[in-house]
Amino acid sequence: MNTTRRALTSLVTALALLGPAGTALAQPFPSKPITLVVNFPPGGAADVIGRALAQQLGDQLKQQVVVTNRPGANGNLGADAVAKSPADGYTLLMSSGGAMTVNPFIYKSMPFDAEKDLTPVSSAARVLVFLMTHPSVPVNNAREFFAYVKANPGRLTYGSPGTGSSPHLAGEMMKKQLGLFAVHVPYRGAAPALVDLLAGNLQFMFDPGPGLRHAKEGKLKLLAVGSPKRASAIPDVPTLAEAGVTGFDADTVFGIYAPGATPAAVVSQLHDEINKALGTAKVQEVIRSLGAEPMIGTRAEFIARQEADRTRFGAFIRDNKITAD
Repeated sequence: MNTTRRALTSLVTALALLGPAGTALAQPFPSKPITLVVNFPPGGAADVIGRALAQQLGDQLKQQVVVTNRPGANGNLGADAVAKSPADGYTLLMSSGGAMTVNPFIYKSMPFDAEKDLTPVSSAARVLVFLMTHPSVPVNNAREFFAYVKANPGRLTYGSPGTGSSPHLAGEMMKKQLGLFAVHVPYRGAAPALVDLLAGNLQFMFDPGPGLRHAKEGKLKLLAVGSPKRASAIPDVPTLAEAGVTGFDADTVFGIYAPGATPAAVVSQLHDEINKALGTAKVQEVIRSLGAEPMIGTRAEFIARQEADRTRFGAFIRDNKITAD
């Protein structure tokens, strides 16, 4: 009897010493607000998609999902902040695919290991890029545009969200394949580049979606989509391949990432909730408004696509000696 009493007393004492920690261990995930870091400025595709997902996830999880923008270094600053956050599922990253698959090739040194320090949670959207010009450029279609650039070497400038971003690589791939010469101007995000395009400070850019509403209003000319097939949201816009740029593909997959050591159960739960959110009409409408395609799938599919993009973009970057340093 004394032995049993002593054992019970020891157990009660141990639980008392655990205090709040013992209670925390029993709490289901999530038990507090989640921070979703967008590693690009407000107004770009990553931000627009991230905010739509955050609102829907908050409703599903019954916890606030707070979006914070941490732009810089083509997404590296925000990604690094998440990579170094506690691996508990309460700090997540909404990123373009390029920040994960391109940056390791264009920077001499990275503040984090994109393959180890961040774990892919869920794809969100296949983001297309759209070739747009300022109305002052005297062309009406992609073939006329190619001829105009060729006739005016070095006189046209084009913007991008940053060196190594998919819009930048799209411009470089087009120039390479067609033998064109135009000057690249990198920005800290798609939104500020779009502002300068609208103002006429740039002549063209590959826009990742936010510019579509301006094209609809006649403030920009939409010439083509840099994807292997037409965008379902605007099926009347031809692909660059149809305009003679064979095999052109500048699509990237945007998605959600967590710190590398995040527990598998938490990653799995978040993946399922994100897929559920992506299946709602509200989130799909936001994604399609960018000309993008919602991408619901398994983590394995997301990881495989990321590896394939790393291979194809990496080869192009090496061959053309593209660097951000």
